[in-house]
Amino acid sequence: MHVQDVAAALERIAPSALAAEWDNVGLLAGDARAEARKCLLCIDLTPEVLSEAFAAKAQVVMAYHPPIFKALRRVTADEAPLVFEAVRRGLSVCSVHTALDAAPGGTNDVLAGMLGLRDTRPLTPAGADDECKIVTFVPPRELSAVAEAAFCAGAGRIGNYFDCAFFAHGVGTFCGGEGTHPAIGRAGRHEAVEEMRLEVVAPAGRAADVCAAIRAAHSYEEPVLDVYPLRRFPPGSGMGRVGAVVRPLSAAGLVRRVKRAADVARVWVAEPASARRTKTPPRVKRAACAAGSCGDLWRQALRAGATFYLTGEMRHHDALAAAREGMTVVCLGHSHSERPALAELARRLRVELPGLRVVLSRRDRDPLRIV
Repeated sequence: MHVQDVAAALERIAPSALAAEWDNVGLLAGDARAEARKCLLCIDLTPEVLSEAFAAKAQVVMAYHPPIFKALRRVTADEAPLVFEAVRRGLSVCSVHTALDAAPGGTNDVLAGMLGLRDTRPLTPAGADDECKIVTFVPPRELSAVAEAAFCAGAGRIGNYFDCAFFAHGVGTFCGGEGTHPAIGRAGRHEAVEEMRLEVVAPAGRAADVCAAIRAAHSYEEPVLDVYPLRRFPPGSGMGRVGAVVRPLSAAGLVRRVKRAADVARVWVAEPASARRTKTPPRVKRAACAAGSCGDLWRQALRAGATFYLTGEMRHHDALAAAREGMTVVCLGHSHSERPALAELARRLRVELPGLRVVLSRRDRDPLRIV
């Protein structure tokens, strides 16, 4: 077995196409053709974890958080000491991060399982089936009319939102050939004109209608129209989860359940003022979760009918706003919300690669603790 086999198994479990655009996942360092017999799983590749990997004679480390995040201009002992030492000693490094968060059976499904949720769906689905993105370029004065034509033809709907579009400013160039009648300038002369880029999403089945509507509203003889198919992802892919609580509990009861499942002694809780005045608190029937720094998804959770939201960390004012809207928010701590997924990832890796020894790091720790 080789490193590339481990990387391929991780890709099957957590497709890199599901990762956030800003993320860096996959095989980050090492030789894909090198032999692989043991893989160590951790949240963060720290000096302690690196020493543990060497002592355990692992050939691969799967660090959930990518140790190469921003672009590196140099891989030296000073600029990137952990990556440098790993490569120097023949240790390959992979990461899954937000790809595992969004993947079915990944980080957020593990959190949902801790809450005891059923009939779950993502808070923010990863793309949509049978959709496309349509792009055109129009003179600024025609932007509103062309966009409205696209919307009327069925474009611009995202979930419960409508008339959604993106605009950007630029300059377009062209030269009309013999027999053309440019809307701007003259045939046979090179022109450079101010234009707006218009992007809209649409159901694939309405793409022809949307394109026809754009052409009809456009002043150009030959408007540019680009149609991009949107990627299809496995059902249930996306960030966060929301669902019904199988055995409804009070918010305090759910907090106890979460602490027990995550093996933590303390969590941060923001709750509505009414909860502190109620002797018989209502049971939570619908809850949501999102691992890591997903405190800003609480509004999606609220719109989905959740009254309880579990995440890693949340900004102060988001916690205030959520409590004001009647939602109980629980913050496990960033890596504490991600760590439970490692055991499930190890199990799935063993199924994918029976010949690979997969172990969980014992020296991987959250960098923060309450004292």
